[in-house]
Amino acid sequence: MNLFAKISSLGLFGLNAFPVDVEIDISRGQPQFDIVGLPDTVVKESRDRIRAALRACDVSFPVAAVMVNLAPADTKKSGSVHDMAIFIAILRAMRMINDTTDGCAFIGELSLNGDVRGINGVLPMMILARELGIKSVFVPYDNAREASVIKGIDVYAVKNGEELIRHFRNEERLVPCENYIPPEPEYNEILDFSDVKGQQFAKRALEIAAAGGHNALLVGSPGSGKSMLAKRMPSILPPLTFDEALETTKIHSISGLLTPESPIITKRPFRSPHHTISSAGLAGGGTIPKPGEVSLAHNGLLFLDEIAEFDKRTLEILRQPIEDRSVTISRAAGTVTYPCTFMLIAAMNPCPCGYYGHPTRKCSCSAKKVVDYQQRISGPLLDRFDLHIEVAPAEFKDLSSEKKEESSEAVRKRVTAARNKQSERFKGTAITCNALITDSKLQEFCPMDDEASAALDRLFRALSLSGRAYSRILKTARTIADLDGSELIRKHHITEAAQYRIDEEQK
Repeated sequence: MNLFAKISSLGLFGLNAFPVDVEIDISRGQPQFDIVGLPDTVVKESRDRIRAALRACDVSFPVAAVMVNLAPADTKKSGSVHDMAIFIAILRAMRMINDTTDGCAFIGELSLNGDVRGINGVLPMMILARELGIKSVFVPYDNAREASVIKGIDVYAVKNGEELIRHFRNEERLVPCENYIPPEPEYNEILDFSDVKGQQFAKRALEIAAAGGHNALLVGSPGSGKSMLAKRMPSILPPLTFDEALETTKIHSISGLLTPESPIITKRPFRSPHHTISSAGLAGGGTIPKPGEVSLAHNGLLFLDEIAEFDKRTLEILRQPIEDRSVTISRAAGTVTYPCTFMLIAAMNPCPCGYYGHPTRKCSCSAKKVVDYQQRISGPLLDRFDLHIEVAPAEFKDLSSEKKEESSEAVRKRVTAARNKQSERFKGTAITCNALITDSKLQEFCPMDDEASAALDRLFRALSLSGRAYSRILKTARTIADLDGSELIRKHHITEAAQYRIDEEQK
């Protein structure tokens, strides 16, 4: 007796999916069940799950030497994703199923009672399956919606092993799932800008930040509304494009953050980690490197409240991802690169007591304490904020006013219109918003009239601006011009952009 079968599956390391061939050989000899091909502990444990699942389906495990090879043998296999493929391979080798499995791939975890459990990372594996020309993919029922987002491939939702057996015996065929079409995002449940009384200067600055994808730092005394404003930013961010939604969903998929009801991210992510977060939690890490907060905020917003309270070494990790828009994590198991194109919004008090520079309350901190507190944010990191926004204390007349404030929907329309202009301008390039304009493209994409050029020249000389400050003022002015509907950057665009940097440059 020598029985052999080969079944296709898919593996995952970081965001990178790869094809896996599950080869099985059943031969005479001492009864045993071995899995080779660089499996981790979880993969090896699948032996017990598969034995129990076969019993639950009234299938006797072969009394023979069973050898399973997960090819390619030099690539680490992790997780329970190959359970279903090994299950089918055993049935195929034992000639217990009739229909062909050619062109099919199987991914999913088996429980002891034969049920198929959901797994993480289905979306990137489905994208690879389409690229490989695989015609059908059998996935856990809970992952079916996520898998069916990818068109051009038949997705079969499997609840248990018995369904699989009946399908391949042509007793009761499974029906391919319809492609899942994500609904339009709803903003009703999100906090609205109309809740914020007054603070017109800060609102305007955050509108500019949202329109151009700029990083912004909010500085103000306790209770001035910094966190309140930042938490309403998601309500004015432009909608995700389909490609952006897929990119974002892939990261959330491998992190296990998707639900069967919401299998694709339709709104820009908003991540707000606590200041006690570790370096690995922020940038990503682990034996098999998992995405950190910077990657979970990809195509969205990362909000660091009370940024001065974060560990300084943890904050310094942000410098490279902000510039490179990706984070690379190296471990013994391999190296993974995750994308992290995000807007960084941070809030902080001006001093330990919070009242330095307050118009009515006296600051109780010494001059040294104020300087030490502000220096918790390094100069290089501080320089990566395009907008430095002073949030003044709310005034009584604003708080008591019955005047209705502008809604987030109205602001979002202007922001979306500005982003649409940028999409047209940057078509055919890797640039997606004004904040990402490279220095080599500044002159091409940021044309100024003579008055604007002269105003920027005067600022540059008077404040001894650095090259980075010059670049950031120009990019911010580009966004203000887009909100203004102007292709040319004019003097008032430059002066408005400069006011968000002048205080910082003068320090």
